[in-house]
Amino acid sequence: MHTYLQTQPVRSRIAERASALMIVGATAFAAACGTTAAPDALTPGDQGRIRFVTLITDTTRGRVDAILESVPFGVNLTYTQSTPATLPAPATALYSPILAGSRSLVLNRTANTATNVATFALTITAGQDRTIYAIGGAGGTPITPFSTVDDNALPASTAQTKVRVVHLSPTAGALDVFVTAPGTDLSVATPTLSNVAFVSASTYLSFAAGSYQLRAVPTGTPAANRAAAVAITVNLALIGNTVRTIVAADSNVGGAPLRAFVLADR
Repeated sequence: MHTYLQTQPVRSRIAERASALMIVGATAFAAACGTTAAPDALTPGDQGRIRFVTLITDTTRGRVDAILESVPFGVNLTYTQSTPATLPAPATALYSPILAGSRSLVLNRTANTATNVATFALTITAGQDRTIYAIGGAGGTPITPFSTVDDNALPASTAQTKVRVVHLSPTAGALDVFVTAPGTDLSVATPTLSNVAFVSASTYLSFAAGSYQLRAVPTGTPAANRAAAVAITVNLALIGNTVRTIVAADSNVGGAPLRAFVLADR
């Protein structure tokens, strides 16, 4: 069972082992030499990259350690945190490379690592970036994965930001999303994205670098009622030549107040 005093050594070990995971394409492990078995996750070969984000809405199961192909991938992860970005230096990349093929991600309770919270089967595609979200959990409901394929090619112009929205708030229902200058009157605005469904990801949109406000209202809200019906608001400072994902979510225990947070993809 982890204690506060144990946290730093554990995080250091995880950083070291996660660093090894990140260079799987650079070093051949001696144990794999001369075998005819299929490559494992630590053998050089075609790779994809993955990132994990926890949105577990259960205070009992909501603080987790992530184990990727038997290698520690993140520790003491709480609501909206991602890994490997939260690992101690030097293992602070946004994504980790992993061999293409069928892989597994195991989530254990940080307070009692013998307790399994969920196990996700992953299919990793060579050359593809993917984010795995853990969602659910409130009221003892199952914790399930939602996966997105991430297009991290830079925008066409260095003065632009690529942005997409991932909707993972079960409470919100379908949403109309407005990305506007701060304080724009929603009654005369056109939705940037319409009818965004729960467990879905929008297309990527390009915006000039600058300050914006994202507001989401239930789909079909009459124009005159939008300001009073805003369910999610987040202020955005978009930087040129970057890629961002905005995630709509419930509170950490499920339900309102709803929220959104921003992931740096590139």
